[in-house]
Amino acid sequence: MKTSWSAPPTQLLLSRNDVHIWRASLSLSFASIQELKESLSLDERLKAEHFLFERDRSHFIAARGILRSMLASYLGVEPSAIRFCYENDGKPKLQSAFGKRDIKFNLSHSEALAIYVFTQGHEVGIDVEYMHEIPEMEQIVEQFFSVRERFFFGTLTASEKQERFFNWWTRKEALMKATGDGLSYPLDTFDVSAVPGKSFELLRTVDDAKEASKWTIGDVGPGEGFTGSFAVEGGNCEVQYWQWPGSSKDSPGRTISSTHFFQSNRIG
Repeated sequence: MKTSWSAPPTQLLLSRNDVHIWRASLSLSFASIQELKESLSLDERLKAEHFLFERDRSHFIAARGILRSMLASYLGVEPSAIRFCYENDGKPKLQSAFGKRDIKFNLSHSEALAIYVFTQGHEVGIDVEYMHEIPEMEQIVEQFFSVRERFFFGTLTASEKQERFFNWWTRKEALMKATGDGLSYPLDTFDVSAVPGKSFELLRTVDDAKEASKWTIGDVGPGEGFTGSFAVEGGNCEVQYWQWPGSSKDSPGRTISSTHFFQSNRIG
């Protein structure tokens, strides 16, 4: 799937049916990183210092600083004025002081590429992954995918498996992030479509036949070598794709290890 990323409008308007998805590069200059760091809260700065490698530290600062700038644009406040609280799974949300707008959001990053999603009042989740070789892919499918998904995976050719695997994984991750603690199903108890470009389909959940109808799952085309998905509560959504100003339109990426794949990229 190829997504057309546009420059954002001067005034950001987020209606009840809108889903705004943003793409941003986290490979920024030292000066830009320092500027974004100034907008972070004390706990965010302390968390940044826990990263062992400078690249990871810079990516965290950039991802959170850009998130604050985006939210500030929607809310009409300074980025440093944004206050977060956190759900049990670590998912950030706006404190009640900003509740009049009821903006829901989520973010994900892989390598130096971040994607963000914003809605008005609808729970939402997003995930992005750089598609790379995973020697344990068959074992992961066997452990985490549903019976139907495992059967379908077994019918694929070797050349098809990697792309379909990441299609599945990002859709499942996006849904889990959207539901938070609200959907207590393991990854192997719900089915999603893995057909590239086949958006807006949650096939079924094992324990609740009505659960699937509550969610919309869509593709995000972050750029060459990457795949992404979002999940949003409800339907009839109008999706718009924005390129964060100053970010390169060419997606960054390089091969990463399978160990890195299992390290959480859920900074939001």
